[in-house]
Formats: sequence, C-alpha cells, structure tokens
Amino acid sequence: MPSVLITGANRGLGFEFARQYAADGWRVFAACRDPATAKQLQVLAKETGEMLTVVAIDVTDAESIKKAAAQLDQAAIDVLVNNAGIAGPSGQSTGNVDYDAWALVFDVNTMGPLRLVEAFRNHIARSERRLIVTITSGMGSLADNTSGSSIAYRSSKAAVNVAMRSVAIDLAPHRITSVVVNPGWVRTDMGGPSARMTPQESVSALRRLIETFGLNHSGKFYNHDGGEYPW
Repeated sequence: MPSVLITGANRGLGFEFARQYAADGWRVFAACRDPATAKQLQVLAKETGEMLTVVAIDVTDAESIKKAAAQLDQAAIDVLVNNAGIAGPSGQSTGNVDYDAWALVFDVNTMGPLRLVEAFRNHIARSERRLIVTITSGMGSLADNTSGSSIAYRSSKAAVNVAMRSVAIDLAPHRITSVVVNPGWVRTDMGGPSARMTPQESVSALRRLIETFGLNHSGKFYNHDGGEYPW
C-alpha cells in the first residue's frame, strides 16, 4: 500500500490531498499543528478508519517534527507533500514591509519544508516512490513577477524553489526525486473566493502529475497542467 505524508492537512489543498489519497486506498499521514482543533480532519479520519492517521506537526518547530518522525519510525513514505504555508499580511510592498511577519513567512514556507525533508528523508528513502513534492506558487517565479508587491510571500516561495532544487541534487545519490509544483489560483482561504479553481480540481490535476514524476523530473518546477514553469 503506498503512503503519503501531507503537511497543512487540516484545510484547503492539504485536506483535499488527504481526502483524495485516502479515498484511493493510500495510507495517509495527515499532519497539522493542532489535531485537537482539526475537526474536519478528525471526521475524515473516522470515516476512513485505519487509512488515515492525524499527526501533530508544526513546521516551524523542529522538535515537533522530530517527534513525529520518531512516531512514524517504521513507516515508508512514498510521497511527502510539503503543503503547509502562509501568505503573511497583505500589502507587503516596498516602503510597507513588516519584517517580523516576513521572518515568520520564511520560517513556514521556506525552512519548514526543508525541516520535513531532513527529518523524513530516511522514511522516504526506504519507500518505492521516493518522492518529495513541495507546493510552491507562480508568485515565486522571478520571470512571472510583473506586478510586484507581496514581497514576503513571493520571496519565501522563490527561496523554497531554490532549496528544493538543492535537495534534488543532494539526495540524488539516494534516488529521491524532489520537485516543486504550482497548484494554480485556488479557492482556499489563501486564494480567496474569486480564484479560478476549486481545491478538488487543483488536487486532481496535481495528483495526475505526481503519478508521472520520476528521477528525470527532479529539480524542476511544474505547473498544475504539467508544463514546466519559468524560474
């Protein structure tokens, strides 16, 4: 049975990943900061029985990640989905930057995914798929930045793109694939009600894409439709 570890699984894209993978017979480790308050996820866990386990992980807290890695010590993780992320305050443009908020956005969006990779790389290496998928954004593309603003969010996603490309190179000897993917503009708390795609549409597209990934895709940046995204 293939297995997947998903961060930020209590809402939005993370929850939809957990729902779809569990429905398709995957062993799902659904991670969130506070399982006790993740009511929707707890309901899903009851509905799916042993298929889904809720795991406490705060991506900014190295100790919580190490504890979770120890808890899942015997597990093989076929796919790690680094999904947890925050946008930070709105209006972060030149002359109006909240540096403390920027540091938190970096902690969650950039350092968080790398903490997961470091803690779970042995779990991933013992699996069949050996795949790390990090949810980034088109807003992290330098080539695609034609509107400015959103400095904290844009820079955190550009940075995680670079980090995960380095992961691809560093872990290549272990035959681990690392890719970053843009989910599109999705109707989540972050994307807002005017976004073009539903979580179901985005995750379905991403899962079809994930099924195609192998070592020849490692270190690359993809759009949800399968095309490579400009760095």
